Amino acid sequence: MPLTRRQIYRRRRLAVFGILAIVIGILGYSGGALLRPIPAAAATLEAPETLTSTLVHPATPVSWPGFGRGALGAVGFDGVLASSGEQTPFPIASITKTITSLVVLDAKPLAAGDQGPSITLTDADVGFYYDTIAENGSAAPVVAGSVFTQRQMLEALLLPSANNYSISLAVWAFGSVDAYLEAARAWLDARGLTGTTVTNTSGLGETNVSTPSDLVTIGKLVLADPALASIVSEPTAILPAIGEVENTNALLGRYGVTGLKTGTDDASGACLLFSADLQVEGRTVTVVGVILGADNHTVLNDAVVSLLQSVPAGFHQVQLATAGTPVGSYDTAWGQAAKVVVASDASVLVWQDTPITVEPRARAIDAGATGSTVGTLSYIVGAGAEGGATTIEVPIALEADVAPVTPWWRLTNP
Repeated sequence: MPLTRRQIYRRRRLAVFGILAIVIGILGYSGGALLRPIPAAAATLEAPETLTSTLVHPATPVSWPGFGRGALGAVGFDGVLASSGEQTPFPIASITKTITSLVVLDAKPLAAGDQGPSITLTDADVGFYYDTIAENGSAAPVVAGSVFTQRQMLEALLLPSANNYSISLAVWAFGSVDAYLEAARAWLDARGLTGTTVTNTSGLGETNVSTPSDLVTIGKLVLADPALASIVSEPTAILPAIGEVENTNALLGRYGVTGLKTGTDDASGACLLFSADLQVEGRTVTVVGVILGADNHTVLNDAVVSLLQSVPAGFHQVQLATAGTPVGSYDTAWGQAAKVVVASDASVLVWQDTPITVEPRARAIDAGATGSTVGTLSYIVGAGAEGGATTIEVPIALEADVAPVTPWWRLTNP
């Protein structure tokens, strides 16, 4: 039976509305699929302990002698790296002359290579010579009217360790020994050298004391002054009215030793504040150390040599990160994958088993180009590192492109 006109109209309406509903549904789904937020992809990174498992080295023994007391540091490193024996104040004998030199140069600086002003010695300086002889101190001849430069005066008190020239230099710089001692106390206080006391310019007697830790700091200050650093490294010097003088440091020029100052008296025994340039994994490290209280300088020097020979094994040039090393990856929900790699090299020089930890961080991404930085490896290095405790930031980057999500993936992944 043929459909009526009404029926045909009704069926057409149903078909149209059905198609319209389908189209609206498709459009609604498509719009929702295309516009819905897709969570950014998070990186999967290596565990911190995996990244640092090979970075910390075991400590190696330092060859300290069985006598006295000592400490060891290095230029560029904070404080003391190793020590032996008691660390309380102890008589330091002529090592005191390094303090005299530093205090004088603080008041009257001397540029590297310069001779400084001329100083004419007088009968008073001759008197200092005879006073020194009378108290059985180390002395060098004086002629009234002889003219020294400031550098030559420093050479006279540091190389042959002439007590009388330490007095003459202090009086020239400050007007009197008392004025010098007041300046020396202020200088020590300003640098936090609370374990150090000086009661004269030369170190003669048991009242001039310091701690091994303070002496390491003082040795670094000597090396930081270009004029002093060059003087303490001189094997000999030719001086007015005296002639050729020799450095009392018998180790100078051997085993990497570049200075600094000997000391000897009944209260302190044989002492040496020393510096040495040591080869550590292809680079030079300047160590500063002290040993106090040896029976004599032969025993002392043997102990210093043994110590220096044991020290290089305690330094490590640690390769924290190497460019191109994979440290993680991205795997996106829309099928993109890329490794995360170290973007640049990073290394640090450390002493012994200095602790090293790492905090890896990477941001979530929607897309990214090859080489784009996506995060960092933050290496936290302990106080035994060159320059002190520090955090070294190393960028990490994409090894390959990560393409953004496509419309087709959105439509086909409800």
